[in-house]
Order: sequence, then C-alpha cells, then structure tokens
Amino acid sequence: MSVAQTLLGLLESGPRYGYDLKRAYDERFGRDRPLHYGQVYSTLARLLKNGLVEVESVEPGGGPERKCYTITDAGITDVEHWLTQPEKPEPYLQSTLYTKVVLALLTGRAAAEILDTQRAEHLRLMRELTRRKQQGDLADKLICDHALFHLEADLRWLELTAARLDELTREVRR
Repeated sequence: MSVAQTLLGLLESGPRYGYDLKRAYDERFGRDRPLHYGQVYSTLARLLKNGLVEVESVEPGGGPERKCYTITDAGITDVEHWLTQPEKPEPYLQSTLYTKVVLALLTGRAAAEILDTQRAEHLRLMRELTRRKQQGDLADKLICDHALFHLEADLRWLELTAARLDELTREVRR
C-alpha cells in the first residue's frame, strides 16, 4: 500500500494536522499495522517538497509548531492517477515457503514437518481471522476475507507440495 497516496487521498476531504492523518489512516487502513508518527511526518515532508501538499496554517504548541496540511491540485492529480492504475499482481513465484522446503531437502531435514508446522500456523491464523470477521464491521469483514482467501491458496499449495514431496526430493537430490 502506498502511504503517500493514502495520506493524499485522506487530505482530499479537507485540511488536517499530521496526528489527524495518522488517526484516520490507522482507523481505516492500519488496524493491524498502524503508522508511526515519524513515518507520517517524513511522508508529509516529502509530499510538501514535491508540491503535492501545502501547509495551510501553523499554530504554536507546547512543543513543535502544529502544521495543518492541505492537498494541492498536483496532489489531487497524483491520487487520481494512482487510483486508476491497476496494481501489478504478484505471483510469488519464489516464495519463502518453497525455499524452506527445498533447503530442508538439501540439508537432510524433514520437509514434511516444515509443511505440517506451516499448515498448523495457517489454520491458527484462519481461525483468528474468522473470529475477527464475525465480530467486525464491514471493513474488517472485507480485510479478513482478503487475508483468508490468500491463506486458503497457501494451504492448497502446502497440500499439493506435501503430495509431491517424494518427487521433489528425488529432483532436488539429483
């Protein structure tokens, strides 16, 4: 996810202070990975340098000055362009799981145990996401569905790899 474009998109609804942007981001998009304040302000500094935001006002505070940011026309154009561009699908052709299985086979370790352990972890996370989905709002349901579908695909791969483990073992040891 592009933090810069997301912050710009949040600014389209009106001017905001950095801490307001962080709060809005975390509520909508960062439930599992909230932004650090440093990331918000470094991103705003970069957007300011690139002419995508402006400082609308500055208020003195107990600490540093409080700056209220607003999006520029160039920022709106940037968000529009970003929103209309499709994301590149990532096929994960060389996944970490595959690497672990092959390295286990190359080093004489039990690849089946790695697959079993990973399967158990996937199932544990799927149960957790299912509970969260049942108790959550629509945003939580959609986020959990996305994660669950990816985990289901991983599980299918784990099962297929387990079924082909003898064949993979012979191929790796050649």
